[in-house]
Amino acid sequence: MGLRIHRSISWIGRAEQAEDSDTQFILLWIAFNAAYADEEKLMRSNIGSYEERSERSIFADYLQKVVSLDREKRIYNAIWENFSGPIRLLMANKYVYSPFWKHYNGIAGCENWKSWFDASRKRFISSVESQNTISVLNEVFNRLYVLRNQILHGGATWNSGVNREQVNDGAAILAFLVPQFIDLMMDNPCEDWGQPFYPVVD
Repeated sequence: MGLRIHRSISWIGRAEQAEDSDTQFILLWIAFNAAYADEEKLMRSNIGSYEERSERSIFADYLQKVVSLDREKRIYNAIWENFSGPIRLLMANKYVYSPFWKHYNGIAGCENWKSWFDASRKRFISSVESQNTISVLNEVFNRLYVLRNQILHGGATWNSGVNREQVNDGAAILAFLVPQFIDLMMDNPCEDWGQPFYPVVD
């Protein structure tokens, strides 16, 4: 746990110095990755499976765990305080909704992406109002994962005006959520946080 925290805080600190949203988003995603990534789970789940599904499953488990430890509802309060800002804008942005891109790329079965998108937004608003924090986080991080793939897989131009809104919103969301996750981990050092990638070896 100490190694995870040390690594994550180092990337959060560097992200705070970033002068553009692209760099800030990337650095904050690395901080998030340092906090949640479990090498043993990923290695086990990748045997005969699709890597993206495995990765999303692992951070979904992590989100479930931090929410279960959040007895003071710090995560929900952070979400509520920012609900009318970057979170609402991100959830209204079709360009970070995976079925939209699947339909655009001609993948069969995604013709109804628009109705799914609208249903997802309604489900999100209902989850916020009912204080269902894990449901809110899952919806938000599904969008952030699409944005992460766009940037890290070379599907975006640095500082481009085309995707500026979602990058700005994504960076802002990670900036107020990831430190909350780290605080909860530090408050629960005896929990099993899994095997971090590339431990320090002499």
